[in-house]
Amino acid sequence: MSPTPVHAPPPAPDFPMARGCPFDPPPALRRIQHEAPVSRVTLWDGSTPWLITRYEDVRAVLADPRVSADSDLPGYPHATEATAARLGRAKTFITLDDPEHAAQRRLLTSDFMIKKMEALRPRIQQIVDGLIDDLLAGPKPADLVQAFALPVPSLVICELLGVPYADRDFFHRLSRTMVSREATPAQSLAAVTEMTGYLADLVDRKKADPARDVLSRLAVEQLGTGRMSREQVAAMGLLLLVAGHETTANMIGLGTVVLLENPAQLDRLRAADDPRAVANAVEELLRHLSIVHSGRRRVAREDLEIGGQLIRAGEGIIAATDVANRDEAVFPDPDAVDLGRDARHHVAFGFGVHQCLGQPLARVELQVVYSTLYRRVPTLALAKPAEELRYKHDMLVYGVHELPVTW
Repeated sequence: MSPTPVHAPPPAPDFPMARGCPFDPPPALRRIQHEAPVSRVTLWDGSTPWLITRYEDVRAVLADPRVSADSDLPGYPHATEATAARLGRAKTFITLDDPEHAAQRRLLTSDFMIKKMEALRPRIQQIVDGLIDDLLAGPKPADLVQAFALPVPSLVICELLGVPYADRDFFHRLSRTMVSREATPAQSLAAVTEMTGYLADLVDRKKADPARDVLSRLAVEQLGTGRMSREQVAAMGLLLLVAGHETTANMIGLGTVVLLENPAQLDRLRAADDPRAVANAVEELLRHLSIVHSGRRRVAREDLEIGGQLIRAGEGIIAATDVANRDEAVFPDPDAVDLGRDARHHVAFGFGVHQCLGQPLARVELQVVYSTLYRRVPTLALAKPAEELRYKHDMLVYGVHELPVTW
């Protein structure tokens, strides 16, 4: 009698996966969520970390102290070879664990408190109105990304940090390299080195002649006491500058496409008189789009069980927050955009101690933009079909490269 053949398990699918609809998670990712919600995937380097796809499991793993965000640990699932090189060069609190993470994050907590961000609302409104004035006075069609979506958060974060907005072409160029999936390690390292050098020189000038901005405060408080080096302060400034404009800019652009493709929801937003309704609409768009599609990367420090699956110490973990935000067990009819939905408990900003520090700022910016742009430009329309737009499949932060609009 011949022995029963032993069949090897099917190979772990590649991650990230190809998208179908530009606004929805990849179909293969949705199948994994339904059929094998905690399963292995294959990354660019051949490693096979665990992919966590269900909402409750994602929250559980991101809140578990046995799970590490330290990008230097063996088994950490880097998004790309360039990302691995970049994180090794400019390490900040987002890839540290407590107590080091908490100590560094605490240095910035007061700068991004909800009360302080609300105090910026009139200035953000002024910036938004000024850019819309310029848009309406210029030629059409216009690229909404370059004319509006990118300048809004860039101006705001520059003023908050004390970075000259006149240097925006410089840091936009380097930022694009740093968030590119296609950059080589050499290109990514060169961009980080150039940006860190620029910010370190700026920190030196802030220490000598401080102003009322975040970099000045860090320069005086940290360099003056020797608690941090100029390079460490510069790395923190780099994180805030890049994250502070890339994410919100892409939410403005992509959110506009989604709203123009859903006119009933756009009309609902235009008609909203209650600021709470606008705030709720922002949360739903954050849930629906979840522009970080590469997941939150972690590594297990100890053995743990997630969703009934044993994960061993040293194994990599990817918490797929984008598909978690489409979990029908939590969000009924999850692929629909419903601006009346209570989506406040989404995980677009992550979860646990590492959730996004700048989320109060992003919320105020998006509330001002979404409550102003479509009212002031009621005839805003895409100048080319949504399916013909260039979506950022080549970037770590998802959005549109250009957004040609008319009115």
